[in-house]
Amino acid sequence: MNIGFDLDKIFIKYPPFIPEILIDKAYKRKINGKLKYRVPPKLEQLLRSFLHNSIFRQPIKDNISFVKELTKQNSNKHYLISGRFGFLKNKTNQIIKKHGFDKIFDGLHFNFSNNQPHLFKNEIIKKLRIDLYVDDDLQLLEHLSKDNPKIKFFWLNNKQSKPLTKNLFAITNLSEMFA
Repeated sequence: MNIGFDLDKIFIKYPPFIPEILIDKAYKRKINGKLKYRVPPKLEQLLRSFLHNSIFRQPIKDNISFVKELTKQNSNKHYLISGRFGFLKNKTNQIIKKHGFDKIFDGLHFNFSNNQPHLFKNEIIKKLRIDLYVDDDLQLLEHLSKDNPKIKFFWLNNKQSKPLTKNLFAITNLSEMFA
């Protein structure tokens, strides 16, 4: 089985002093019913790059430990698939090295060419033949689940655990993927 995970809010926290809703509103929107992510202009890239320093982006230790144990216990393949844009490449590489993600995962896939994150993830998920995928972005998961009906998608959130559609499930803990 091939299992994919997003990076931000799955293994790395958002900055503590910026409301999550503000990040979402600045980053993505629906235009004519289609999901659209915005590559920030240069000044905003500098700010966001600063906010991606490890002092602002703490690890989610329980989730990292869970995946480390998961990789020891089974023969599944585990992949990190992130929509992070190219201007965060250096910061992302620092995080990967600092937390040893390159040693945990069988493959690391990043959107450094600045494609639309949902389209990038869809392409990688199909290429890797992912069976289970976890992300924190519900709108992105809704898009992916419609296009990939045989894949199980999991929305990691801190509010609810329940089926949302036939192949999309809300979970509050990574262990619920196997419940």
